[in-house]
Amino acid sequence: MTNALPSEAAEDKADVSLADNRADEHTSTWNALAGPVEPDGPTDALVELKERAAEELFRRIGARLNDPSLTEERLHALAREELGRIVESEQVALTSGERNRLITEIGADVLGFGPLEPLLDDAAVTEIMVNRFNQIFVERAGRLYESRSRFTSEAQLRRVIERIVSRVGRRIDESSPLVDARLADGSRVNAIIPPLAVDGSSLTIRKFSRTPFGVDDLVGFDTLTREMATLLDASVRAKLNILVSGGTGTGKTTLLNVLSAFIPGDERIITIEDAVELQLQQEHVVRLESRPANIEGRGEITIRDLVRNSLRMRPDRIVIGEVRGGESLDMLQAMNTGHEGSISTIHANSPRDALARLETLVLMAGMDLPLRAIREQISSAIDIIVQITRLRDGTRRVTSITEVQGMEGDVITLQDAFAFDYAAGVDEEGRFRGHAVSTGVRPRFVDHFNDLGIEVPASIFRYQPRDRVVLGEVG
Repeated sequence: MTNALPSEAAEDKADVSLADNRADEHTSTWNALAGPVEPDGPTDALVELKERAAEELFRRIGARLNDPSLTEERLHALAREELGRIVESEQVALTSGERNRLITEIGADVLGFGPLEPLLDDAAVTEIMVNRFNQIFVERAGRLYESRSRFTSEAQLRRVIERIVSRVGRRIDESSPLVDARLADGSRVNAIIPPLAVDGSSLTIRKFSRTPFGVDDLVGFDTLTREMATLLDASVRAKLNILVSGGTGTGKTTLLNVLSAFIPGDERIITIEDAVELQLQQEHVVRLESRPANIEGRGEITIRDLVRNSLRMRPDRIVIGEVRGGESLDMLQAMNTGHEGSISTIHANSPRDALARLETLVLMAGMDLPLRAIREQISSAIDIIVQITRLRDGTRRVTSITEVQGMEGDVITLQDAFAFDYAAGVDEEGRFRGHAVSTGVRPRFVDHFNDLGIEVPASIFRYQPRDRVVLGEVG
């Protein structure tokens, strides 16, 4: 199987009709990255006209851009009417086609995302990184490229940032110069502005696939094997507590979404996130999102507040997007007091590092607990740690599925059920040949599967590298 990437599969699933409809408005990202500059590009005079018209439009309707009583359709209609008047007043000789395109582009600058529009429309682009208004990088197929797209000024970039964050009830200004937000499709957004960003405002968008990935997709990408998927499916149905561990950009949220899909449809699921990203397909789901403090410094609702509140909502499952603070203690206590089957993610580079970081996060809760008591809580609560890693060839792989077996003295004991075979080396293109293989150890929790009537073939725990050829007996 080839080492395909999620971004490549997303390109296959892209909405072709949408791309075709917008082909006249936007240059494709591939051309923006590597294609020739269009010979009929805008002249300096036209660029100046666009900037003047955009500034005038913003002056006229800027106060109404974030008016909640205006629908997007009405706002766009109002903007086009005003733009028509502004372009007319400029008295510049334009054809009908040039005039319409000019109005469309200015509308995208003021009401949309400006030069980010074609990048957001391109399903092959998985991440957009605006370092400053005149430098934009994108991730495509796990590699970084500098885009030819540019903002015309710092002011244009700031308008786009403010439009994004205002739509989800957040704010960004000199007193609150950084923010986490999301787009309407669930894409994750982080913005930071001066004085914290020294060279100018910076914007990072991690895009979500239009079609949520399923377990078959991850198997097809070689992110995990069919045997690992079988074990994780059984673990979720058996209500084992699972912690997904990995670094930044490794695909923890995608894997969390896939694991959540294994939850039976008749169970009540509470999801808790900083910015809503999970795309659960079940019907009985309540989604909770934290809230930052307002401009007076009041009204903050933290993840920890939501975890505590969720325990009063009669949950069958609690899915926490990521633990990064004192809420980790409340999560562990919930797991240990009857709320089995909880799933969460944590930033860590290995299962052992994940436990060490979890200990640190529990201490952040402000409780003066001895370290052994914390470790006993962790070893009793967490059943499985799933480690996902972004390898240097750009692929994202589940590199281990580790059982938390309990305490031996003051140490939490771990045992890998599956581990990545790095010894296979790399091919001539620099891609890892290895795959995650069973260690040959049968996890203790398999006995719990049998008690619940969940069947897992014993063969998935048999150590046998996938590339090995097994010969039958002769004679």
